[in-house]
Amino acid sequence: MGDFNRILTLKKDEARTGVARALSKCGYCSRSRARELVSSGSVRVNGRVIRDPEQRVRVGRDAIEVDGKKIQAATKIYLMVNKPRGIVTTAEDERGRATVYSLLPDDLPWVAPVGRLDKASEGLLLMTNDSQWGARIASPDTHVSKTYHVQIAKVAGPELLQRMMSGVRGKGGDLLRVKQASVIRLGTKNCWLEILLDEGKNRQIRRLMDELGVEVLRLIRIAIGPLELGNLAKGKTRELTAREVAAFAHTQNLSS
Repeated sequence: MGDFNRILTLKKDEARTGVARALSKCGYCSRSRARELVSSGSVRVNGRVIRDPEQRVRVGRDAIEVDGKKIQAATKIYLMVNKPRGIVTTAEDERGRATVYSLLPDDLPWVAPVGRLDKASEGLLLMTNDSQWGARIASPDTHVSKTYHVQIAKVAGPELLQRMMSGVRGKGGDLLRVKQASVIRLGTKNCWLEILLDEGKNRQIRRLMDELGVEVLRLIRIAIGPLELGNLAKGKTRELTAREVAAFAHTQNLSS
């Protein structure tokens, strides 16, 4: 009986989550914004003001309100965005730069980026309010591949490609390398490479090229796992199809 009661207790605990996380999972706002709302006294649970962002609630059972408005779980949304260069992947920017949220329709519930692209990088960015789906794609354990087309200010030969795949130590001591690298277009003073990553270190390609003394002229992400950017215009968004969403539903290892 003791073991049975312990199992029941675990199931009850699993059904609960912190109120700030609950607001984020319901698609109301980011978790950081939710923490601010809770701390300011704007959130009520079952009619009582809650000021602890970690206060446990039962999503779907407890009545959660923000400024008197009842919060319900939003419909799951899965978006592909073709991020232009110069746009930052944040909700707000202290320097007033345009963010990816300026590209989204006004009537969407809150969605969060799945991973990031830095300001100077372009291409495929996924956004969703399904945190578990997004976490599976972004997790280093699943090794979801990401494919980039990268223009460099150098004509790459076999030696450079091999060094990129063998890797070099970055300034922080971590190993920077790519899974695959090949030349797809040659110029007289520059070339385009296709690069495949199966890990997600911050600014990995740019940091690697900097260590190798190679200037990156453009960096465009064209695919995440089996999902390709295709002909989606720059700055535009589209919803993923059910088949595309399902391709990541049971992600184990989507590296090529």
